[in-house]
Amino acid sequence: MTHLRDAIALLILPLCACASAPRCPIPGAVPADHLIQPGEKHFAHLWQLTFGGENAEAYWSFGGERLILQRTLPSEGVDCDQIYITSEEGLERVSTGKGVTTCAYFLPGDRQVLFSSTHAEQDSCPPKPDRSHGYVWSLHPEYDIYLRNLKTGSLTPLISGPGYDAEATISPLGDRIVFTSTRSGDIELWTCALDGSDLRQVTDQPGYDGGAFFSHDGKQLVFRATAFDQNHAAAELADYRSLLAEGLVRPTHMELFVADADGSHRRQVTHLGGANFAPFFTPDDSRIIFATNHHDTAKPALNFDLFLVDPRSGELERVTTFDEGRGKQFDSFPMFSPDGRWLAFSSNRGAGPPGETNVFIALWKD
Repeated sequence: MTHLRDAIALLILPLCACASAPRCPIPGAVPADHLIQPGEKHFAHLWQLTFGGENAEAYWSFGGERLILQRTLPSEGVDCDQIYITSEEGLERVSTGKGVTTCAYFLPGDRQVLFSSTHAEQDSCPPKPDRSHGYVWSLHPEYDIYLRNLKTGSLTPLISGPGYDAEATISPLGDRIVFTSTRSGDIELWTCALDGSDLRQVTDQPGYDGGAFFSHDGKQLVFRATAFDQNHAAAELADYRSLLAEGLVRPTHMELFVADADGSHRRQVTHLGGANFAPFFTPDDSRIIFATNHHDTAKPALNFDLFLVDPRSGELERVTTFDEGRGKQFDSFPMFSPDGRWLAFSSNRGAGPPGETNVFIALWKD
Protein backbone atom coordinates (compact mmCIF):
# COMPACT_ATOMS: atom_id res chain seq x y z
CA MET A 1 0.00 0.00 0.00
CA THR A 2 2.90 2.38 0.76
CA HIS A 3 4.37 2.02 -2.75
CA LEU A 4 0.95 2.64 -4.31
CA ARG A 5 0.45 5.73 -2.20
CA ASP A 6 3.87 7.12 -3.21
CA ALA A 7 3.11 6.47 -6.87
CA ILE A 8 -0.21 8.30 -6.61
CA ALA A 9 1.51 11.24 -4.96
CA LEU A 10 4.06 11.51 -7.80
CA LEU A 11 1.32 11.37 -10.43
CA ILE A 12 -0.96 14.01 -8.98
CA LEU A 13 1.55 16.42 -7.48
CA PRO A 14 1.95 18.45 -10.69
CA LEU A 15 -1.82 18.68 -11.08
CA CYS A 16 -2.57 20.10 -7.66
CA ALA A 17 0.41 22.48 -7.43
CA CYS A 18 0.93 21.50 -3.81
CA ALA A 19 4.49 22.83 -3.79
CA SER A 20 3.00 26.13 -2.64
CA ALA A 21 0.77 24.52 -0.03
CA PRO A 22 1.80 24.24 3.62
CA ARG A 23 2.90 20.84 4.81
CA CYS A 24 0.03 18.63 5.95
CA PRO A 25 0.51 17.90 9.67
CA ILE A 26 -0.36 14.20 9.35
CA PRO A 27 2.43 11.88 8.11
CA GLY A 28 1.61 9.83 5.03
CA ALA A 29 -1.14 12.07 3.67
CA VAL A 30 -1.02 12.47 -0.13
CA PRO A 31 -1.92 15.71 -1.98
CA ALA A 32 -5.43 15.44 -3.44
CA ASP A 33 -6.44 18.88 -4.65
CA HIS A 34 -7.90 17.22 -7.75
CA LEU A 35 -10.66 15.82 -5.53
CA ILE A 36 -11.84 19.25 -4.37
CA GLN A 37 -15.29 19.66 -5.94
CA PRO A 38 -16.74 22.78 -7.56
CA GLY A 39 -18.18 25.04 -4.87
CA GLU A 40 -16.02 23.67 -2.03
CA LYS A 41 -14.65 27.13 -1.36
CA HIS A 42 -13.55 26.39 2.21
CA PHE A 43 -10.94 23.86 1.04
CA ALA A 44 -7.72 25.67 0.15
CA HIS A 45 -5.89 22.34 -0.30
CA LEU A 46 -6.79 18.69 0.25
CA TRP A 47 -4.84 15.58 1.26
CA GLN A 48 -5.89 11.91 1.31
CA LEU A 49 -4.64 9.84 4.24
CA THR A 50 -6.08 6.33 3.71
CA PHE A 51 -6.57 4.16 0.63
CA GLY A 52 -8.95 1.20 0.71
CA GLY A 53 -11.60 -0.19 3.01
CA GLU A 54 -13.80 1.87 5.30
CA ASN A 55 -12.00 4.54 7.33
CA ALA A 56 -13.94 7.00 9.45
CA GLU A 57 -14.26 9.07 12.61
CA ALA A 58 -10.72 10.46 12.42
CA TYR A 59 -10.21 12.75 15.42
CA TRP A 60 -7.26 15.02 16.19
CA SER A 61 -4.81 14.68 19.04
CA PHE A 62 -4.61 17.60 21.47
CA GLY A 63 -1.26 18.54 19.91
CA GLY A 64 -2.71 18.51 16.38
CA GLU A 65 -0.02 16.17 15.04
CA ARG A 66 -1.87 12.83 14.97
CA LEU A 67 -5.25 11.36 14.18
CA ILE A 68 -7.03 8.39 15.71
CA LEU A 69 -9.57 6.59 13.55
CA GLN A 70 -11.51 3.39 13.03
CA ARG A 71 -11.12 1.21 9.97
CA THR A 72 -12.41 -1.97 8.35
CA LEU A 73 -10.27 -3.63 5.68
CA PRO A 74 -11.22 -7.28 5.00
CA SER A 75 -8.33 -7.72 2.54
CA GLU A 76 -5.98 -7.33 5.51
CA GLY A 77 -8.07 -9.42 7.90
CA VAL A 78 -9.83 -6.48 9.55
CA ASP A 79 -13.44 -7.60 9.12
CA CYS A 80 -15.02 -4.98 11.38
CA ASP A 81 -13.87 -1.69 12.84
CA GLN A 82 -10.60 -1.56 14.77
CA ILE A 83 -8.81 1.53 16.10
CA TYR A 84 -5.62 2.98 14.59
CA ILE A 85 -3.43 6.02 15.18
CA THR A 86 -1.24 7.77 12.64
CA SER A 87 2.54 7.65 12.96
CA GLU A 88 5.64 8.29 10.85
CA GLU A 89 5.60 4.59 9.92
CA GLY A 90 1.95 4.51 8.89
CA LEU A 91 -1.21 3.46 10.70
CA GLU A 92 -0.64 1.67 14.01
CA ARG A 93 -3.41 -0.45 15.54
CA VAL A 94 -4.11 0.29 19.20
CA SER A 95 -7.20 -1.91 19.71
CA THR A 96 -6.94 -5.65 20.35
CA GLY A 97 -8.19 -6.92 16.98
CA LYS A 98 -11.02 -8.78 18.73
CA GLY A 99 -14.71 -7.92 18.68
CA VAL A 100 -15.68 -4.55 17.21
CA THR A 101 -14.64 -1.05 18.24
CA THR A 102 -15.87 2.50 17.80
CA CYS A 103 -15.42 6.13 18.78
CA ALA A 104 -11.79 6.69 19.77
CA TYR A 105 -10.23 9.87 21.19
CA PHE A 106 -6.92 11.17 22.49
CA LEU A 107 -6.60 12.22 26.12
CA PRO A 108 -4.81 15.45 27.08
CA GLY A 109 -1.07 15.05 26.65
CA ASP A 110 -1.60 12.57 23.78
CA ARG A 111 0.01 9.73 25.74
CA GLN A 112 -3.26 7.83 26.15
CA VAL A 113 -6.31 7.14 24.01
CA LEU A 114 -9.78 5.85 24.76
CA PHE A 115 -12.10 3.79 22.59
CA SER A 116 -15.13 1.55 22.92
CA SER A 117 -14.79 -2.17 22.31
CA THR A 118 -16.63 -5.46 22.69
CA HIS A 119 -13.39 -7.50 22.92
CA ALA A 120 -13.96 -8.54 26.54
CA GLU A 121 -16.94 -10.65 25.47
CA GLN A 122 -16.43 -11.19 21.74
CA ASP A 123 -13.47 -12.62 19.85
CA SER A 124 -14.97 -12.04 16.40
CA CYS A 125 -17.22 -9.47 14.78
CA PRO A 126 -20.78 -9.38 16.14
CA PRO A 127 -23.66 -10.26 13.80
CA LYS A 128 -25.08 -7.56 11.57
CA PRO A 129 -28.29 -5.88 12.78
CA ASP A 130 -31.63 -7.32 11.73
CA ARG A 131 -32.58 -5.22 8.71
CA SER A 132 -36.11 -6.62 8.66
CA HIS A 133 -36.73 -3.52 10.80
CA GLY A 134 -35.39 -1.29 8.01
CA TYR A 135 -32.12 0.60 8.34
CA VAL A 136 -31.09 0.31 12.00
CA TRP A 137 -27.89 0.50 14.06
CA SER A 138 -26.89 -1.99 16.74
CA LEU A 139 -26.25 -0.79 20.29
CA HIS A 140 -24.06 -3.67 21.38
CA PRO A 141 -24.44 -4.08 25.16
CA GLU A 142 -20.91 -5.55 25.19
CA TYR A 143 -19.43 -2.12 24.44
CA ASP A 144 -17.32 -0.69 27.26
CA ILE A 145 -14.86 2.20 27.10
CA TYR A 146 -11.17 1.39 27.48
CA LEU A 147 -7.99 3.35 28.04
CA ARG A 148 -4.81 2.50 26.11
CA ASN A 149 -1.44 3.82 27.30
CA LEU A 150 0.52 4.43 24.10
CA LYS A 151 3.90 4.13 25.84
CA THR A 152 3.39 1.01 27.95
CA GLY A 153 0.67 -0.61 25.84
CA SER A 154 -1.48 -1.27 28.91
CA LEU A 155 -5.22 -1.54 28.29
CA THR A 156 -7.62 -0.90 31.16
CA PRO A 157 -11.39 -0.47 31.47
CA LEU A 158 -12.39 3.16 31.95
CA ILE A 159 -16.20 3.13 31.79
CA SER A 160 -17.99 -0.19 32.08
CA GLY A 161 -21.15 -1.82 33.37
CA PRO A 162 -24.33 -3.31 31.92
CA GLY A 163 -25.48 -1.91 28.59
CA TYR A 164 -24.02 0.19 25.81
CA ASP A 165 -21.20 2.60 26.71
CA ALA A 166 -19.64 4.29 23.66
CA GLU A 167 -19.33 7.49 21.61
CA ALA A 168 -16.92 9.13 24.06
CA THR A 169 -15.24 12.48 23.36
CA ILE A 170 -13.30 14.85 25.61
CA SER A 171 -13.66 18.56 26.34
CA PRO A 172 -10.94 20.75 24.79
CA LEU A 173 -10.39 21.96 28.36
CA GLY A 174 -9.23 18.41 29.17
CA ASP A 175 -11.43 17.99 32.22
CA ARG A 176 -14.54 15.99 31.26
CA ILE A 177 -15.61 13.09 29.05
CA VAL A 178 -19.04 12.94 27.41
CA PHE A 179 -20.36 9.57 26.25
CA THR A 180 -23.55 7.76 25.25
CA SER A 181 -24.99 5.06 27.49
CA THR A 182 -28.07 2.93 28.04
CA ARG A 183 -27.29 2.51 31.74
CA SER A 184 -30.43 4.44 32.75
CA GLY A 185 -32.73 2.40 30.47
CA ASP A 186 -32.78 4.93 27.63
CA ILE A 187 -30.03 6.19 25.29
CA GLU A 188 -28.70 9.24 27.09
CA LEU A 189 -25.64 11.46 27.36
CA TRP A 190 -23.45 11.19 30.42
CA THR A 191 -20.30 12.99 31.51
CA CYS A 192 -17.53 11.97 33.87
CA ALA A 193 -14.04 12.90 35.00
CA LEU A 194 -11.06 11.69 32.98
CA ASP A 195 -10.59 8.73 35.34
CA GLY A 196 -14.21 7.61 34.85
CA SER A 197 -15.40 8.91 38.24
CA ASP A 198 -18.06 11.53 38.96
CA LEU A 199 -20.66 10.12 36.56
CA ARG A 200 -23.46 12.55 35.72
CA GLN A 201 -26.48 11.98 33.46
CA VAL A 202 -27.02 15.12 31.38
CA THR A 203 -30.00 14.23 29.13
CA ASP A 204 -33.29 12.61 30.12
CA GLN A 205 -35.79 12.96 27.25
CA PRO A 206 -37.17 9.87 25.46
CA GLY A 207 -35.23 9.01 22.33
CA TYR A 208 -31.62 8.60 21.32
CA ASP A 209 -29.18 11.29 22.47
CA GLY A 210 -25.62 10.69 21.28
CA GLY A 211 -22.59 11.59 19.21
CA ALA A 212 -21.80 14.58 21.43
CA PHE A 213 -18.90 17.03 21.31
CA PHE A 214 -17.98 19.90 23.63
CA SER A 215 -17.59 23.46 22.46
CA HIS A 216 -14.04 24.80 22.59
CA ASP A 217 -14.76 26.74 25.77
CA GLY A 218 -16.16 23.58 27.37
CA LYS A 219 -19.47 25.25 28.20
CA GLN A 220 -21.78 23.56 25.67
CA LEU A 221 -22.52 20.21 24.10
CA VAL A 222 -23.72 19.63 20.56
CA PHE A 223 -25.29 16.25 19.75
CA ARG A 224 -27.75 14.37 17.58
CA ALA A 225 -31.10 13.22 18.91
CA THR A 226 -34.21 11.41 17.72
CA ALA A 227 -36.70 13.83 16.21
CA PHE A 228 -40.21 12.48 16.69
CA ASP A 229 -42.85 13.64 14.21
CA GLN A 230 -45.42 15.44 16.34
CA ASN A 231 -48.23 14.08 14.19
CA HIS A 232 -47.11 10.49 14.83
CA ALA A 233 -45.16 10.88 18.07
CA ALA A 234 -46.90 8.07 19.98
CA ALA A 235 -46.36 5.52 17.20
CA GLU A 236 -42.75 6.60 16.64
CA LEU A 237 -41.99 6.47 20.37
CA ALA A 238 -43.45 2.95 20.54
CA ASP A 239 -41.30 1.93 17.57
CA TYR A 240 -38.23 3.48 19.20
CA ARG A 241 -38.81 1.60 22.46
CA SER A 242 -39.48 -1.68 20.65
CA LEU A 243 -36.19 -1.38 18.79
CA LEU A 244 -34.32 -0.34 21.93
CA ALA A 245 -35.50 -3.51 23.65
CA GLU A 246 -33.66 -5.42 20.89
CA GLY A 247 -30.53 -3.24 21.16
CA LEU A 248 -31.32 -1.30 17.97
CA VAL A 249 -31.92 2.33 17.01
CA ARG A 250 -33.22 3.89 13.80
CA PRO A 251 -30.87 6.75 12.76
CA THR A 252 -32.76 8.03 9.73
CA HIS A 253 -34.60 10.90 11.46
CA MET A 254 -32.29 12.80 13.79
CA GLU A 255 -31.73 16.49 14.34
CA LEU A 256 -28.99 18.51 16.06
CA PHE A 257 -29.34 19.92 19.55
CA VAL A 258 -27.19 22.02 21.85
CA ALA A 259 -27.24 22.19 25.63
CA ASP A 260 -25.08 23.48 28.42
CA ALA A 261 -22.44 20.99 29.52
CA ASP A 262 -24.64 19.94 32.45
CA GLY A 263 -27.60 19.27 30.12
CA SER A 264 -29.54 22.43 30.95
CA HIS A 265 -30.93 24.87 28.37
CA ARG A 266 -31.40 22.16 25.75
CA ARG A 267 -32.64 23.43 22.41
CA GLN A 268 -33.05 22.13 18.88
CA VAL A 269 -30.73 23.64 16.26
CA THR A 270 -31.85 21.99 13.00
CA HIS A 271 -35.33 21.26 11.69
CA LEU A 272 -34.26 19.74 8.38
CA GLY A 273 -35.67 16.23 8.32
CA GLY A 274 -33.56 13.25 7.34
CA ALA A 275 -30.38 12.19 9.12
CA ASN A 276 -28.32 14.99 10.67
CA PHE A 277 -25.29 13.88 12.65
CA ALA A 278 -21.52 14.21 13.38
CA PRO A 279 -21.71 17.81 14.62
CA PHE A 280 -18.61 19.76 15.66
CA PHE A 281 -18.21 23.40 16.66
CA THR A 282 -16.19 25.74 14.44
CA PRO A 283 -13.01 27.06 16.11
CA ASP A 284 -14.76 30.20 17.41
CA ASP A 285 -17.85 28.22 18.52
CA SER A 286 -20.05 30.48 16.38
CA ARG A 287 -21.28 27.74 14.04
CA ILE A 288 -21.55 23.96 13.84
CA ILE A 289 -20.28 21.81 10.99
CA PHE A 290 -22.19 18.54 10.47
CA ALA A 291 -23.24 15.85 8.01
CA THR A 292 -26.72 15.64 6.54
CA ASN A 293 -28.75 14.09 3.73
CA HIS A 294 -31.69 16.49 4.07
CA HIS A 295 -30.98 18.00 0.63
CA ASP A 296 -31.19 14.64 -1.18
CA THR A 297 -34.69 14.06 -2.53
CA ALA A 298 -33.99 10.48 -3.70
CA LYS A 299 -35.41 7.46 -1.86
CA PRO A 300 -33.38 6.31 -0.05
CA ALA A 301 -31.43 9.55 0.46
CA LEU A 302 -27.79 8.46 0.12
CA ASN A 303 -26.06 11.76 -0.60
CA PHE A 304 -24.47 13.05 2.61
CA ASP A 305 -22.64 16.38 2.59
CA LEU A 306 -21.10 18.70 5.14
CA PHE A 307 -23.00 21.86 6.06
CA LEU A 308 -22.45 24.72 8.49
CA VAL A 309 -25.31 25.96 10.67
CA ASP A 310 -25.59 29.00 12.90
CA PRO A 311 -27.13 27.65 16.14
CA ARG A 312 -28.89 30.95 16.82
CA SER A 313 -30.43 31.76 13.45
CA GLY A 314 -30.45 28.30 11.85
CA GLU A 315 -28.79 29.77 8.74
CA LEU A 316 -27.18 27.04 6.62
CA GLU A 317 -24.13 26.99 4.37
CA ARG A 318 -23.16 24.00 2.26
CA VAL A 319 -19.49 22.98 2.57
CA THR A 320 -19.09 19.86 0.38
CA THR A 321 -20.70 19.15 -2.97
CA PHE A 322 -19.40 15.65 -3.76
CA ASP A 323 -21.84 13.80 -6.06
CA GLU A 324 -20.38 11.31 -8.52
CA GLY A 325 -23.72 9.65 -9.19
CA ARG A 326 -22.58 6.12 -8.34
CA GLY A 327 -24.50 4.98 -5.31
CA LYS A 328 -23.86 6.46 -1.92
CA GLN A 329 -22.00 9.79 -1.85
CA PHE A 330 -20.69 10.41 1.61
CA ASP A 331 -18.88 13.26 3.37
CA SER A 332 -19.05 13.13 7.16
CA PHE A 333 -17.32 13.09 10.56
CA PRO A 334 -15.75 16.57 10.34
CA MET A 335 -13.39 17.77 13.08
CA PHE A 336 -11.27 20.90 13.17
CA SER A 337 -7.69 20.65 14.39
CA PRO A 338 -6.92 22.35 17.73
CA ASP A 339 -5.42 25.36 15.92
CA GLY A 340 -8.44 25.62 13.62
CA ARG A 341 -6.38 25.44 10.41
CA TRP A 342 -7.26 21.92 9.30
CA LEU A 343 -10.43 19.90 8.86
CA ALA A 344 -10.32 16.11 9.00
CA PHE A 345 -13.32 14.33 7.49
CA SER A 346 -14.30 11.02 5.90
CA SER A 347 -15.46 10.69 2.32
CA ASN A 348 -15.91 8.18 -0.47
CA ARG A 349 -14.82 10.67 -3.11
CA GLY A 350 -12.04 9.39 -5.37
CA ALA A 351 -11.48 6.44 -7.67
CA GLY A 352 -12.12 3.61 -5.24
CA PRO A 353 -14.97 1.10 -5.55
CA PRO A 354 -18.45 2.16 -4.37
CA GLY A 355 -18.59 2.25 -0.59
CA GLU A 356 -14.87 2.77 -0.04
CA THR A 357 -14.47 5.49 2.56
CA ASN A 358 -11.22 7.31 3.27
CA VAL A 359 -9.92 9.99 5.58
CA PHE A 360 -9.10 13.41 4.11
CA ILE A 361 -7.49 16.51 5.59
CA ALA A 362 -8.38 19.95 4.18
CA LEU A 363 -6.58 23.24 4.74
CA TRP A 364 -9.53 25.38 5.82
CA LYS A 365 -10.19 28.89 4.60
CA ASP A 366 -13.05 31.14 5.72
